Amino acid sequence: MVIPVHDVNPVRRTPVVTYALIGVNVFVFFFMPGLSGSVAGDSTLVQTCNLHAFLEQYAAVPTELIHHQLPQLVPTGDARDGGCVLGPPGYDKSPALSVLTAMFLHGGWLHLLGNMLFLLIFGNNIEDRMGHLRFALFYVACGYAASYGFALLNADSTDPLIGASGAIAGVLGAYLVLYPKARVWVLVPFLIFLPLRLPAWLVLGFWFVLQAVYSSGEGVSEAGTVAYAAHIVGFLAGMLLAWPLKPGTPPPPEPGGLLFGRRARPRPTW
Repeated sequence: MVIPVHDVNPVRRTPVVTYALIGVNVFVFFFMPGLSGSVAGDSTLVQTCNLHAFLEQYAAVPTELIHHQLPQLVPTGDARDGGCVLGPPGYDKSPALSVLTAMFLHGGWLHLLGNMLFLLIFGNNIEDRMGHLRFALFYVACGYAASYGFALLNADSTDPLIGASGAIAGVLGAYLVLYPKARVWVLVPFLIFLPLRLPAWLVLGFWFVLQAVYSSGEGVSEAGTVAYAAHIVGFLAGMLLAWPLKPGTPPPPEPGGLLFGRRARPRPTW
């Protein structure tokens, strides 16, 4: 596994959507119920039950997405007799909307930091190429494609699907299409972490191959915690959506107005 650190690929404008996505993900992470205890390593049963209840309400569940069957009993957030109390849901859940909310939920520090690192390094260039609004729509579309693609492969799964990985995989796929020759600084673990500057096609191609190998024909890793199939679908969706913007096609004009922001000066290469 290689760890990207920085890409040598200046942008023309400030990636406000990328920064906003990172900010929202971090904000939601700190306010997820029951997560503070688990991060500190002293999670109680009540905190665990609160987290399960929260995920049941806001995470995407494959069987709900495909069969539209919502559970009759869900965790209430209370604990009793060494387990979580179940009861009728006190809310109306929209499976389709849960895909969007699930994109901003993460299961731990490494999950969050890994996703945000990739989004920070590669998202700014895709936003710069597409424009702010188009990038936001692209990001969400890749997230939906990844979640529904995973659900189709695991239609009977009741495990909650969370994280921005599918959407960010789409960003990586778009980067491979639009900037295959851009140079990316990475850390390669080999006794020590070796800094190398490699072409994007090699870094992202290697990442994609790893996802395919880890998936091994199954949607989730052996530990049951990583939806590699969602990464693969998101990556392919990003490539497909970015294809019309391949080099040689002029980037979309930058509209004026507060939503789109002002043109930024090019960043120096370093």
